[in-house]
Amino acid sequence: MIQKNVLRRPLALALAMSMALLAGCGSTPKEPESQWSAERLYAEAKEEASQGNFERAGKLYERLEGRASGTALAQQAQIERAYMLYKGGDKAQALSTLERFIKLHPTSAAIDYALYLQGLINFNDNLGLLGSLARQDLSERDQQAARDSYQSFKQLVDLYPQSLYADDSRVRMNYIVNSLAAYEVHVARYYLKRGAYVAAANRAQQVVVEFQQSPSTQEALYIMSESYDKLGLTQLRDDANRVMQKNFPGAAVPAEGFGAPAKRPWWQLW
Repeated sequence: MIQKNVLRRPLALALAMSMALLAGCGSTPKEPESQWSAERLYAEAKEEASQGNFERAGKLYERLEGRASGTALAQQAQIERAYMLYKGGDKAQALSTLERFIKLHPTSAAIDYALYLQGLINFNDNLGLLGSLARQDLSERDQQAARDSYQSFKQLVDLYPQSLYADDSRVRMNYIVNSLAAYEVHVARYYLKRGAYVAAANRAQQVVVEFQQSPSTQEALYIMSESYDKLGLTQLRDDANRVMQKNFPGAAVPAEGFGAPAKRPWWQLW
C-alpha cells in the first residue's frame, strides 16, 4: 500500500504541473495598445510613422480604424494606413485599401487625397532602384499602371478642380499622356528596326491620331514615312513627310536618335 502511494505522488505532481502549464498558455498577456484611447493610438501611429516604422504605424492605424469605427477619425486612419502600406512597399494592399475607402466614403472630405494617393502609387509603380540602374524610361514599361494613374488623377481634377492636389495632378496627367505616346513610338521603333513595316506604320499612326500634341508625334511621322517607303507606298510616304514638314519645319533625325531618355527624368525624384 505504501509503495502504491509513493508511485502515485510523482504522477499527481506531473499532472498538476501539466495543468498549470496549459493554464498559463491559455492566458496570454494583452497587448498594451488594446488599452489605449483612440487619441493615443493616433498619436503613437504618427510617431512611429515619423521614425520610418511604417509597418508598426500601419498596424496601429488599422487598430484605430476599428476602435473609432463610424467616425471621421476612422476614415483618417484608413487613409493613413494606405499611405503606410505604400511607404512600406506593399503597393497592392495600399491600392486595395484606397479602393475600399473610395467605395465606402464617396462624400468624405478626404476623397480628393484618396484619389491623388491612388494615382501617385500607380504613377510610381516599378520606378525603383532597378529601373534607375537600367536607366529605363517610363515609356518603355508596361503602361497599365500609367493608364490607371491617369484615370485617378483625371477623376480628381474633374470632380475637385479646386483641390490642393489638382495642379500637381494636371502636371502628372500631361506627363502620362506623353509617356503613353512615347510607348507607342517605342513599339513602332522596335517593329521598324526588325523590318515589320506594316506594324510599325500602324503603331506610329496611332500616336499621330490619338496624341497629336505629344512631342512623340515627330518621330511617329518619321517612322510612318520610313515604313511606307520600305513598303513602296510612295503616296502615303509623301503624305507623312508633308505633315511632318508642316508641323516640324526642317525636321531631321537627331544624331542620337529620337526618344533618347533624359539623363534625370523628373518623375524619378518622387
